[in-house]
Amino acid sequence: MTFSASDLWSRLTRLRVRTRLALAALAGAAAALGLAPFGVWPLTVPALAVVIVAGVSAPSARSAAGAAWAGASGYFAVALHWIMAPFFVDAATFGWMAPFALAAMAGGLALFWGLAGWLGWRIGRGGVDRVWAVAGMLVAAEYARAQVLTGFPWAHPGHALIESNLLAIAAWAGPHGMTALVCLSAALVAQLAVARGAFAGAAPVFAFVALGLLPLDSLAPEPSEEAPIVRLVQPNAPQHLKWLPEMIPVFFERGLALTASAPEGGAPDLIVWPETSLPQLLDRSDVSRTRIAAAAGDARVMVGAQRIDGMRARNTLALLSADGRLAATYDKHHLVPFGEYLPFDDVMNRVGLRGLAATLPNGYRAGPGPAVIDLGGPLGHVFPMICYEAIFPGYIRDVGRPDWMVHVTNDAWFGAFSGPYQHLSLARLRAAEQGIPVLRAANTGVSAVIDARGQVVSALPLNEAGVLDAALPPALPPTVYARTGDWPVLLFVFLATGAALAWSRKSSPLRSRP
Repeated sequence: MTFSASDLWSRLTRLRVRTRLALAALAGAAAALGLAPFGVWPLTVPALAVVIVAGVSAPSARSAAGAAWAGASGYFAVALHWIMAPFFVDAATFGWMAPFALAAMAGGLALFWGLAGWLGWRIGRGGVDRVWAVAGMLVAAEYARAQVLTGFPWAHPGHALIESNLLAIAAWAGPHGMTALVCLSAALVAQLAVARGAFAGAAPVFAFVALGLLPLDSLAPEPSEEAPIVRLVQPNAPQHLKWLPEMIPVFFERGLALTASAPEGGAPDLIVWPETSLPQLLDRSDVSRTRIAAAAGDARVMVGAQRIDGMRARNTLALLSADGRLAATYDKHHLVPFGEYLPFDDVMNRVGLRGLAATLPNGYRAGPGPAVIDLGGPLGHVFPMICYEAIFPGYIRDVGRPDWMVHVTNDAWFGAFSGPYQHLSLARLRAAEQGIPVLRAANTGVSAVIDARGQVVSALPLNEAGVLDAALPPALPPTVYARTGDWPVLLFVFLATGAALAWSRKSSPLRSRP
């Protein structure tokens, strides 16, 4: 077997359609193994390079689109297989939908990559220079995926870098900069492999891995001795039991016991309960809120709750005063489509359909928008995020820069494997890109304290009840990404792709091939 460029390119261009699609799908699935909980991040770049090559060596733009779509389908099927877990909470009613939901999710999101493959093939004049066009279009496609139809910025290829020291890049370039690094590195691997031989393509992979192992300014400052203590409560209420009438008091009493438990160090200044952990509607929970406040002692409490506003429910984070009264509330403003609400809900409700995660009739109503809660004193200003909202990087730019972020969530919906760990990784990314710590209270885990570099300082294991007391980590000065957002990265990708196309057309021995 030879590994020369001409032999490799010849083999690729002669691939049968099914073989090409299968190769792309397998490579896409391998690329997803870079994400949590697998964490095999060195595999993402070479696997993505195979997807790109499968597309650019296709005989037509349509065939290139098919290869890119197949690669993306494999990628999203592995990365998002946790999407089936919510359907098995009530398996008798919804379980049959699970495989169809995964197929629809993976195949639908793959359309973005398919369009990127088609455009890249059309933009390139032929041969290897299409590699760079496809890579640039992939970055653009992932940016579009984060925006279109309310956006779904989960499982970007760049998220594989969260599991490496290259997470530090988030402070400079944000999530799309990380995806650009992965896609352009994959393009370099692909370009060298098909233009200079397979062994040449391996060189940048080794360089990429070496870079990911280097410590890149990963240490955050320690909390001061005067830093306030925050307690995170993890009651561990499995979703299939959480709202059973006989289990509601069991989980509530567990939360009270955890709240009142003796601290190992200083007494907590603030206690955080996870999403929807209050067992009654907020405006009918006077007794429960009084009991929570009594268990907390001198500490204030933030508790996830549900409340009725007009004819619709809201998913709320409530700040309680020392006597259990409401001191402040924040309503979740970015709801989960088909989970917390249904598009065209009037029609859907008539045929008996409702959001999977909506425990109240007619689903939730979105809040007015992102906000900051002033806790006063050393606790300062906190930016609240409820569950799904933590996957979006831009909302914090709509409010004044807070001192820290709090993330309350109920990841019991996501199963016990990849979903909760990927959600934790995205909370880490939010911290690293802004230079602001995140404290995360999750019903079944993983509850965690994340410093301003995105590193997990301490955490509670998944599917265990407990509390986590931690001094509030300090924030760093505003990062470059916090000041500039995504546009500099997108401009850089546009210019870099153009420069790479020009270089490829000038230097590649295969540039004249169709």
